[in-house]
Amino acid sequence: MISRTEELEIFLAVVDSGGFSAAANQLNIQVAKVSRAIVRLETELSTTLLTRTTRRVELTEEGRFFAEHIRHGLSQIAGAEEKLRLLKGKPAGRLRVDSASPFILHQLVPHMAAFQAAYPDIEIELISSESFIDLIEKRTDLAIRIGELKDSNLHAKFLGRSPLRIVASPGYLAEYGTPDSIEALSTHRCIGFASQPNLNKWPFVKGPYSPRMHIQGSSGETVRQLCLSGNGFALLSNFMVCRDLAAGRLVSVLEADIVTPNDREPIHAVYYRNTALSPRIRAFLDFIAERLCL
Repeated sequence: MISRTEELEIFLAVVDSGGFSAAANQLNIQVAKVSRAIVRLETELSTTLLTRTTRRVELTEEGRFFAEHIRHGLSQIAGAEEKLRLLKGKPAGRLRVDSASPFILHQLVPHMAAFQAAYPDIEIELISSESFIDLIEKRTDLAIRIGELKDSNLHAKFLGRSPLRIVASPGYLAEYGTPDSIEALSTHRCIGFASQPNLNKWPFVKGPYSPRMHIQGSSGETVRQLCLSGNGFALLSNFMVCRDLAAGRLVSVLEADIVTPNDREPIHAVYYRNTALSPRIRAFLDFIAERLCL
């Protein structure tokens, strides 16, 4: 028999995903189970929480009020459960971590086996997002954010700075030469970001420089792979290429010409301001912080 807590979690999944099918996929359950849970809730509350159309599910005013309040309630329940587990030993429970794909791939994934060995009762979910998300809406415990933070209702823990590097593959440099000045870059092929033009403005000491981008990728990892394949120069954060540089797969140039520190370097972990730092989050941050290659 489905529990009331599970019904509430299903309701929030429908709200956050915008539909019954999407919620079912997110929770890995049947659509019929989602539908029955919502019908039961509405029947017990004698209130219509959602309006259904052929394209989307929308909250009623009552549904919006209900969703807002049960988020807080479910968070308190999860906190109580976690404290109870702590009485029995190590931190436990689900920990959902959000970050940009390159950071997850290069800074988190390599350490997950060791983290799981150290904290076997923490269930990790790594979620890739290329833009900032609402932690409460997406039921996310912790996010790693790159760049200067704007004012928010989140706590932030500074993890460090990752300087920018202009890099190219040894094969590209062997064929086309190594530029000895910013001006010399104009004769080279450069790789940029298709969906974030602000990242195509390179912060040099002499002033911002926007090279002609001969090829562009939609993500940092795509840009990195293009660079590794000999397509030209790219400006990437050190956390993405530190291992490539150490292994000789990429070469850094014109380091003295890049403004540092700059507003693209800071890396923070952010989490809810209205809750104490949970043991799961603290364990994860303490473990990862000393292993980051920034």
